[in-house]
Amino acid sequence: MPLRNIYNLYQTMERDNTMLSFKGIVTSDLLSSVLQIMESKLGHVEKSTKTRKKVYNVLVECLQNLYHHNEEVKEENLDPSQSLFSKSALLMISKNEDFYEVKTGNYIEKEKGKILEQKIKSINKLNKQELREMYKDVLNHGTLSNKGTAGLGLIDIARKSGNKLEYSFLPVNDEYSFFCLNVKIN
Repeated sequence: MPLRNIYNLYQTMERDNTMLSFKGIVTSDLLSSVLQIMESKLGHVEKSTKTRKKVYNVLVECLQNLYHHNEEVKEENLDPSQSLFSKSALLMISKNEDFYEVKTGNYIEKEKGKILEQKIKSINKLNKQELREMYKDVLNHGTLSNKGTAGLGLIDIARKSGNKLEYSFLPVNDEYSFFCLNVKIN
């Protein structure tokens, strides 16, 4: 990266009020470190305990999603310039005047992406009460996936953020997409 780009990146992060940014492989140690850093930062910048808890809880769910659901793209499915990024994920947390944003990005198989998109669309159609009912239903009747999750994460994110989930799937190749999620927390 040319040195000028470092300053451009800094300016972009400053303009967007980025509190924390990470790109790399998500591990359990990373989860602990990010949560510890953000707990401290939120304690300094956010007066409302309720808002701090909402941001922290959404962040926990987003990090768990990255940890459990980031796909490892097979090397033969990437061009050589992408091979280093095959297990990488992206996380950014920013604070604006009226809200916080948690942004994530990770690789996903296109077929799984189609299922995920339908799930997000159905979550985004629900109001606060319907989200609560869906959460209870999945909690009481859901089954665990092979990754040990019950599918509550996105429902919980929507409930705690109080906003619709913004998302996109950017094609990487014939088999994989890069899933982008933006969660606004008021």
